Amino acid sequence: MKVSIEFTYKAPKGPKALFKSDEMPAAQAIMIAEDLEASGRGKEIIFYDRHEQSFRLKDLKKYLKGIETEPHNVTLYFDGGYDKATQKAGLGCAIYYDQNGKSYRLRRNTAVDELKSNNEAEYAALHLAVQELDLLGVHHLPVKIIGDSNVVINQLKDEWPVMKEELSDWADRIEAKLQELGLEPEFVLVSRKHNQETDRLATQALNGVDITSTIELNA
Repeated sequence: MKVSIEFTYKAPKGPKALFKSDEMPAAQAIMIAEDLEASGRGKEIIFYDRHEQSFRLKDLKKYLKGIETEPHNVTLYFDGGYDKATQKAGLGCAIYYDQNGKSYRLRRNTAVDELKSNNEAEYAALHLAVQELDLLGVHHLPVKIIGDSNVVINQLKDEWPVMKEELSDWADRIEAKLQELGLEPEFVLVSRKHNQETDRLATQALNGVDITSTIELNA
């Protein structure tokens, strides 16, 4: 969760001025706000999230404490592969998240039929990953979504138009699910080299190797 800080600065025996910060992680914002309070010069401190919902300091602390028991700090990787000869697609996703003070990685893949292209397989892989977020109970949080598909990332960022009907249908389904879960997606395009884990999962699915696993990561 990222927030901005709005506060009134009061100089000793001097004028007041209103300041608003850039967005930053909520935990970092709390540290800054506590320092402002300790100095005695930061007054009327309010935090705002991306939806302009406001929090007082004690309310933001309470909110962060509440989400510790739920999956948070979520980063999602996805990839899809398509075999023209068999018209089969392999879908893969990896989700990294924190919960109860520990870090986890979930990996999932599957093979599907009746898709028409590699681009459609990429969309289907992201849809699979978003469904996994729902099963994990991830909601009302920012989520970093990482993939190597120029088409999917740029279309979902509204930087490229969605011309093909089948891709538009996938985009609509994904956006509707993200909205239903109250998630704030940050789409990040990477090279295939930096997406090898889910590329391998998608290839394994095409080869008939099914993977569903969740492990705790070492600190």
